Amino acid sequence: MIFKLLIALLVAYAGWRVWKHGLGPAKPRRRAVAQAPGGDAGAARRLLGVDSAADEATIRAAHRRLMADAHPDRGGSAEQARALNAARDTLLGRAG
Repeated sequence: MIFKLLIALLVAYAGWRVWKHGLGPAKPRRRAVAQAPGGDAGAARRLLGVDSAADEATIRAAHRRLMADAHPDRGGSAEQARALNAARDTLLGRAG
C-alpha cells in the first residue's frame, strides 16, 4: 500500500514538472544583432524595435520586453543581454 502511494506521488510530481516547465522543444529566442561600436543610434533603434520619436518610457519598455527572453538567467545569452543594454544606453544618452 505504501509502495503504491509512493509511486502515485512520484507520478504526480513528474506530471507537475512537465506542466510547469514543459518537455517540448524550447521556444525560439530572438537573436540580438551585435551593437556597432561607437553607439550607432539607428542600429540601437532597430535592435529595440522603436522609432526615432520614442520617448524614454517607450525605450525602457521595449528593453524590458526584450530582456525577458535575452537575460542569461532566463535562458538567453550574455551577448544578447549586452547588446540590448548597449542599445538602451545609446538611446538614453548614457556614457558606456
